Amino acid sequence: MAKKTSGTGQKSRTRSKSQAEGGTKTKPAPKRGKAKKAPVVLLSGGNPQIAKADGDAPVQAYIAAMPDWKRDVGTRLDALIERNVPNVQKAVKWNSPFYGIEGNGWFLSFHVFTRYVKVTFFNGASLRPVPPGASKHKGVRHVDIHEGEVDEKQTATWVKQAAALPGWIP
Repeated sequence: MAKKTSGTGQKSRTRSKSQAEGGTKTKPAPKRGKAKKAPVVLLSGGNPQIAKADGDAPVQAYIAAMPDWKRDVGTRLDALIERNVPNVQKAVKWNSPFYGIEGNGWFLSFHVFTRYVKVTFFNGASLRPVPPGASKHKGVRHVDIHEGEVDEKQTATWVKQAAALPGWIP
């Protein structure tokens, strides 16, 4: 604490250093417990808004935020990809999970829409049989999965083929 004297040589009241320097006394910040996570925002069609990031954790956060039956589809797709593609790389980009092979690019992504989950194969025109959904981008094909329609056998075949092809490198 600093003591300040007035111009008459009399001591004034005792003040803190910050008050003597013209500041005000501040209270310490309140102690906080665990930070509460803000709920994930769902974009149009129920697609979770997840920040761009590499790794499994953001993909799992995306899947956990998928609404209703679509969460089961996301969980099943993620497990199917992990089973069929050793050392798969994962990321969330543009509010969608991406799967790829290091040094070879991304081979697959999926995205939530109101009535289905769209699984996109970036080199899908080279798969056999060719996935049914056409794209405005050459070589890209997709399949729309509606509630209760996951064909795991066919999807696994496409995933294995797609992972063996050169992927998309942004």
